[in-house]
Amino acid sequence: MHNTNGSPDPFVYVDPPTLALGKVPVQPGYGQSPYAQPPVPPVPPGPPVVPAPQAGGDQVAPSSEDGQSTPAAAPSTASTGRNGLIMALGSLASRALGFVRSAMIVAALTTGPLGDSFNVANSLPNIVYMMLIGGALASVFVPELVHAAQTHRDGGVAYTDRLLTLCGVLLVVLTLGAWLAAPAIVDLYSHYDGAQRDLTIAFARYCLPQIFFYGVFTLLGQVLNSRDRFGAMMWTPVLNNVVAISVFGLYMVIGGNAKDAGSMTPGMTMLLGLGSTLGIVVQALGLLPSLRSARFRFRPRFDWKGAGLTRPLRSASWALLLVLVTQLAFAVITRVSTSAGQQAHDAGLKMGLGNFAYTNAYQLFVVPQGVITISLVTALLPGMSRAATAGDLTKIGSDLSEMLRNSAAMIVTAAVLFFALAPQITAVAYGYGSSSAADTWVIAQVLMAFALGLPAFCAQYALARGFYAMGDARTPFWLTVITTGSNAGLSCVAYLLLTPRWIIIGMAVAHTTACVLSIVITGWALGRRLRTPAPVHPDATLDLSGRRPAPRSGLDGGRVVALHLALAAACAPGALAAHWLATRFGATLFGSLAGLAVGSLAVLLSLFLFAIPLGAGASVAPLARKLRIPYPAPAVTAGKHRR
Repeated sequence: MHNTNGSPDPFVYVDPPTLALGKVPVQPGYGQSPYAQPPVPPVPPGPPVVPAPQAGGDQVAPSSEDGQSTPAAAPSTASTGRNGLIMALGSLASRALGFVRSAMIVAALTTGPLGDSFNVANSLPNIVYMMLIGGALASVFVPELVHAAQTHRDGGVAYTDRLLTLCGVLLVVLTLGAWLAAPAIVDLYSHYDGAQRDLTIAFARYCLPQIFFYGVFTLLGQVLNSRDRFGAMMWTPVLNNVVAISVFGLYMVIGGNAKDAGSMTPGMTMLLGLGSTLGIVVQALGLLPSLRSARFRFRPRFDWKGAGLTRPLRSASWALLLVLVTQLAFAVITRVSTSAGQQAHDAGLKMGLGNFAYTNAYQLFVVPQGVITISLVTALLPGMSRAATAGDLTKIGSDLSEMLRNSAAMIVTAAVLFFALAPQITAVAYGYGSSSAADTWVIAQVLMAFALGLPAFCAQYALARGFYAMGDARTPFWLTVITTGSNAGLSCVAYLLLTPRWIIIGMAVAHTTACVLSIVITGWALGRRLRTPAPVHPDATLDLSGRRPAPRSGLDGGRVVALHLALAAACAPGALAAHWLATRFGATLFGSLAGLAVGSLAVLLSLFLFAIPLGAGASVAPLARKLRIPYPAPAVTAGKHRR
């Protein structure tokens, strides 16, 4: 007999097989990783054979003397969780300072024409970068770097240098082209003229070099991620926000009190523009200490021909198309939401029923994904890439399943809090300045509609990274076409069928519907891709019945869905109590803060009380430990439904 991993069970006598069967190699076909290595024939005893150099590879096996480190071993589950926590804290700190940075910009430039000019110019590097190269770098290159580290004689050193050099050249060309085309880019995203157009172009000239430094930051961050070093990439954006806050504070201290575009001096423009770019430079340079501790040394290499760079560039092209499709859908949704706002204004509705409500609710909605899901999946991606290289696709599914179960309590709790306490959350976040109570109430309604799809939204992001780990960027592209297409299409349906009062809420419902549709299709596609036949063990005896173990993906989709439903049921009593308690404190800022605090406690208390009876205690225990709350660890019981 054998354990599930194919190793002999030491407690069971095994009769030696009469006929030893050789292992049947897995035939290439649908569902097999492109990184899976062919079976290696046994090597007879003798002196070690030095393999010939690969194409384009003149590397020497790494040693401690050459300053390069060998690929690190796969991290344990505990270290993966610790890495995820470090990244989550960094992302949370960065987002918190981001709100402070936004408040400083409003205080310095107001929400009028000056603020609009700066926001348009400073957003251009992000838009151009994300549309042309950012999306490709974020998910495609880690699997490639991990694969090279495992299969190249030099641990992937030369391959990494070539890939970084090629991408660096592309970034320089892209940044220079965008800088020269600044007037055309400004005209594409705005309808300014006169002094405001000139000011926006001037801001853009100072801000567009950020494209290069954004690219350097992402490239170097992927090198660190491929070596299981994740903290720096999540924490260095804090430096960017600190620099930006300091720059706008200095602007206000030295007397920056311009009221319109014509009164902005060249010195003020340069201070704000160069200061914003300086923040991105500091963010990129902040990775250098971590790179040095990882013993990474970059040497530019231009011998790209025959170096195996075709595959990552092909994957990057699919990721580029994915970003373009996303931006197209974003343009449709922006047009629909702004038109809805104009309709509401023409109808005499005195509340924000347009893009303002949709955008601000969405910014709150994506916080749990950025803090929790992205952090955990980023920590998992190198390990999943190693599993893909080894051809162990089931491990990819089991890793994703475990991550979804471990994060379920936090994601479901966040969704319940959004739904039950949306008025208090939006009042605390946006109830300042020119925003009225009616405006924040609309944002709250949109947030409630978004919240219903939060678990599906986070899970879809995680499952899509399973394809990237296998070097497949094409499938996520087509899945994104379905998701964004359904979101944009259903938003248009809401615009055509609903009254101006409900269009923007209907668009949020369309987003939730698209998230649910996306997770169903993505889960089915990934499960089919990962579902490979179990290998035959070399010592296995001939099974005369001809039966073989059923293929499995490792995702355990039914178990994950049941866990999320159980957690939602555990939170439900607390959500009702939270909503009732929060309304007792009134709609003032203090009342909203008090209601939010008391309501959150009610939801958490309900979760902790009912999770174990509903069979979800194992998922809640890690959350309780993070909150320093004593919580009984559920007993591990045998059986099919063990949690």
